[in-house]
Amino acid sequence: MCDPLNVKEIGETKPDFMGFIFFSGSPRYVGEDPDLTLYHNVPHNVKKIGVFMNEGNHKILNLSIRNGLDMIQLHGNESPVSCLQLKLAGLSVIKAFNIDQKFNFDNLRPFMPVCDYFLFDAKSEKPGGSGCKFNWGKLTEYKLDKPFFLSGGISSEDMGEIKSIENSSFFAVDINSRFEIAPGIKNAEAVNNFIMEIKN
Repeated sequence: MCDPLNVKEIGETKPDFMGFIFFSGSPRYVGEDPDLTLYHNVPHNVKKIGVFMNEGNHKILNLSIRNGLDMIQLHGNESPVSCLQLKLAGLSVIKAFNIDQKFNFDNLRPFMPVCDYFLFDAKSEKPGGSGCKFNWGKLTEYKLDKPFFLSGGISSEDMGEIKSIENSSFFAVDINSRFEIAPGIKNAEAVNNFIMEIKN
């Protein structure tokens, strides 16, 4: 999200989270000094997530305090030590991983005690997400007891497949580009319909 009025519109659809991207290479980058109504327009019961990629922890902490972020999502090559430092500073940490058919979920074990959630996205050469899906059948290999967000090119047409995923750690669905009118501007009606159906 990067437009205050659109944030207000989407807030009315009652999502559980809203994401704000602090990676300057993204077309959805909120900028160095965004209009603070961007965050003030988020309903109190919606958690604000700051999305970072290979950013220094000092800057992440400063931006989190300044912008009232509830959680952070790390999309780069952040180490377990880096995640632990942020968690000890009082932030809820979501660590994103890029999944392909060769991915070994056992590699996530060092992150288990230092992250609150994982996020699984499609592997891409393009930083910050590709808008593509990975093979969700791969999730049958995920046996760890850590809740995860499912991300990557999700659209309303995927509802049936999403609801068929049987994994006790499946926690949330992260929607983005397939619900956009322009980068960072979401179609409120489409988002509302998706949320109503997935919560049914």
